[in-house]
Amino acid sequence: MDAGQQGPRMISTTKVSSLWEVLRVSTKLGLTSFGGPIAHLGYFHDEYIRRRQWMDERSYADLVALCQFLPGPASSQVGIGIGIVRAGLLGGFVAWLGFTLPSAIALVLFALLLQGFDIANAGYIHGLKIVAVGIVAHAILGMGQKLTPDRDRMTIAVAAATVTLLWPAAYTQVLIIVAAGLLGLWLYKKNPGTGNQNIQIAIGKPFAIGCLVLFFGLLIVLPFLRQTVNIEWFALFDSFYRSGSLVFGGGHVVLPLLEREVVPTGWISQEDFLAGYGATQAVPGPLFTFAAYLGLMAGGIGGAAVATAAIFLPAFLLVVGALPFWNGLRSNAKVQGALAGINAAVVGILLAALYDPLWTTAILTPADFALALLLFTMLAFWKFPPWVVVLTGALGGIMIGYI
Repeated sequence: MDAGQQGPRMISTTKVSSLWEVLRVSTKLGLTSFGGPIAHLGYFHDEYIRRRQWMDERSYADLVALCQFLPGPASSQVGIGIGIVRAGLLGGFVAWLGFTLPSAIALVLFALLLQGFDIANAGYIHGLKIVAVGIVAHAILGMGQKLTPDRDRMTIAVAAATVTLLWPAAYTQVLIIVAAGLLGLWLYKKNPGTGNQNIQIAIGKPFAIGCLVLFFGLLIVLPFLRQTVNIEWFALFDSFYRSGSLVFGGGHVVLPLLEREVVPTGWISQEDFLAGYGATQAVPGPLFTFAAYLGLMAGGIGGAAVATAAIFLPAFLLVVGALPFWNGLRSNAKVQGALAGINAAVVGILLAALYDPLWTTAILTPADFALALLLFTMLAFWKFPPWVVVLTGALGGIMIGYI
């Protein structure tokens, strides 16, 4: 009887421990992950894959590729996926909460207290941009060694980087991934990649299908209901849900969609909109938390909560809906060949992002390059934890301001 009573208690304790671990690690990332979506993937790689080994390298790259296909904030979707793999459905929510809440709170405080201050040119902000250069360079080094080990995949990576830089359109990344998948399918049809770990996804396929149906159902139904339900928070939810559902390419791409939703309606002025977007660049975490600022301006604290939940809900529904089918696709021989090409393209997209926008906006002087080199060395060779690198970069940016 004791053993029978002890089993459920041990399982429950283990689950709570896993959830707490996911919350603790994701919150640390939410407090330290500066630099935008591509940089976030570097932080995730360092924390979740290199240090904690919650997934193998190839599975992480496959997850990144999957989230690049899906509309919404790719880095947040990757974090949700890792949380689900680690601690189930609730783990995905906890991973999102930890990564999102710090920047959402910071932007609410910015909206209340710091409007009108010029923070974009602060020295520590410049230092954090340089940190993002080091983080992404480190991620490219690690992923490139694993995912571009031969001439063909290195060629795909270089081609992906070239096209990304020369054709910076909203759907470029999606088209690159599709083309790389077809090329990988042709190149590796006789010898597809092997050695994938079978990731345990604690979500049933019927539930996943229900999430996908809910995603499309809300997207279709909400605009019609908005016309009949004269409630401002309902309109706010519809606007932000639609914006989060129709964006490929990350937080910067959502800017014009949000502007069309909130400025003409009178929820916020053009000047306040741009001031809030500037503040968003100064905080860590996902750029989609700009919704918290806009929601506060439109409807107070409640509006901030509604807008934040609405803009991220599509991402959550899509990841939960796609993951249960992930292992089946990854274990298919043809899909493995396609993924070999896609993973190489992901490395190329990261390489392009290292140059633009990270390098072009952060490395402006020899002192900037020296700091970036120091931060990269701290990560790649001295094995410093990311928070130390972030703090060093911020202090270095302040010092460079006085040179």
